[in-house]
Amino acid sequence: MTPTLDQLNEYRTATDTPLFSGLPGDVAVSFEFFPPKSAKMEEQLWDAVTQLKPLGPSFVSVTYGAGGSTRERTHATVARIIAEAKLPAAAHLTCVAASKDEIREVAEQYWDAGVRHIVALRGDAGEPGAPFVPHPEGYASAAELVAGLKAIAPFEISVAAYPETHPDAASAEADIDNLKRKLDAGATRAISQFFFSPEAFFAFRDKCAAAGIDAPILPGILPVTNVAQARKFASACGAAIPAWMDGLFEGLDEKPAARQLVAATVAAELCRRLYAGGVRDFHFYTLNRPELAYAICHMLGKRPQETGSVGDNA
Repeated sequence: MTPTLDQLNEYRTATDTPLFSGLPGDVAVSFEFFPPKSAKMEEQLWDAVTQLKPLGPSFVSVTYGAGGSTRERTHATVARIIAEAKLPAAAHLTCVAASKDEIREVAEQYWDAGVRHIVALRGDAGEPGAPFVPHPEGYASAAELVAGLKAIAPFEISVAAYPETHPDAASAEADIDNLKRKLDAGATRAISQFFFSPEAFFAFRDKCAAAGIDAPILPGILPVTNVAQARKFASACGAAIPAWMDGLFEGLDEKPAARQLVAATVAAELCRRLYAGGVRDFHFYTLNRPELAYAICHMLGKRPQETGSVGDNA
């Protein structure tokens, strides 16, 4: 939906105050985690859930490894978050290396465990750069997966969006057409891949609106403390790493605290500029490290809500 002139003027007032003065707090947030590989990583994940739960996220999501490699761990993590943290949790699910019957079985297990929200993705092959090859008895696209899941149970479904175009897309227009097919198949929202240019997100949002897409598109926010790691992520999903980012982190390899401060400032500035453009719903890629996401949410005006502790069954 295109904002009115009055709304745009209101949004722009967000830039009239200093970055750290705080916003009204009229934002919704959600967080992505990945399933742990060890007992130590599970402790780290649970610490992240514990720290971020008081912010009252709309939902949290748990990723699905390349080639479906974390299926059981994803299920166990999502089920535990629902049962113990009492948070609305979404499970990622992909088409990779699974037949329709296998996906039905996984989806039914999720439903039986109380999962009502799926992040439906086509997924990528395990090898970097390898082309996606559908399972001979599986779904060929995320749009097909969405339709299949809706036929299994009345899931709430989120899908992926790519402000800077998916690497496999024939064109930006074709990529937006694919997003529309996913939403038309029954998805209720899109979550964008991470990006660092608010202008790129706004241009993408405008093109989606022109294509008849009116579903919410949540910007995906990745706080970066390691530029090399971010560049690796970006190469797989078509995101652009701005040239200025290398300069910001130059000389900070042995200064983790300084990297954290720079990362929080960069991400907070991005969020403030998105807020000024009318965005009120933010999705954070936490990498199971809660401090940055918490700090950025705080600068967006989010404050802890009254809530029981993780594992509290009261």
